Amino acid sequence: MVSMRYRNSLALGLLALAALLGVGAPGIPAQAQTLAALPAPTAAAAPVGEARPIIAWVAFCQAYAAECVLDRNEPARIALTPATWNTIVTINRRVNRSVRAMTDMEHHHVADRWDLAEDGIGDCEDFQLLKRHALAAAGLPRRAMRMTVVIDEKGEGHAVLTLITDRGDFVLDNKTSVVLPWHQTGYTFIKRESQDGVAWVSLGGVTSPVTTANR
Repeated sequence: MVSMRYRNSLALGLLALAALLGVGAPGIPAQAQTLAALPAPTAAAAPVGEARPIIAWVAFCQAYAAECVLDRNEPARIALTPATWNTIVTINRRVNRSVRAMTDMEHHHVADRWDLAEDGIGDCEDFQLLKRHALAAAGLPRRAMRMTVVIDEKGEGHAVLTLITDRGDFVLDNKTSVVLPWHQTGYTFIKRESQDGVAWVSLGGVTSPVTTANR
């Protein structure tokens, strides 16, 4: 049942979304073609220990196993080039524009559910999971793109996608299409997916086993 759901959802939904997002298409506009246009190097956010996974993430990995596979042979960091940065910025913007924001309670009548927004509707983690899917399809290493739970400016749980690069950690967010270094977001970073296994690591914030990310 799980594999059938995965095959059907990707075959029918994500092919259309990939076309919409322009993944792999030659027409992505060039915005930054010099090294000087890349973000300045910054310090990375260092894990400080193990953390309990989000329950909805566990269910997501059962339903979409290929999205959670971690290949230790992949690079642990993205080597930022002008072309790679342009791909990141473009996909981040396009997903933010293409998915309609709605809470899981409104959409699915559950408190927290993670998926790939196959119907074009999702909340914060669905935006970021779709971005990672598209970026991985464009050739970026999935191991260097980690789902991350933060506390936002309202003091609420929120999910972002952390890109671990050779210029520091950058954040993709559905609240803004500006790709920011993690320390410029104003968020408190709680935990993220591990780069060494299908697990989570703490980023030093105050963690709670009931933290969700559904906005």
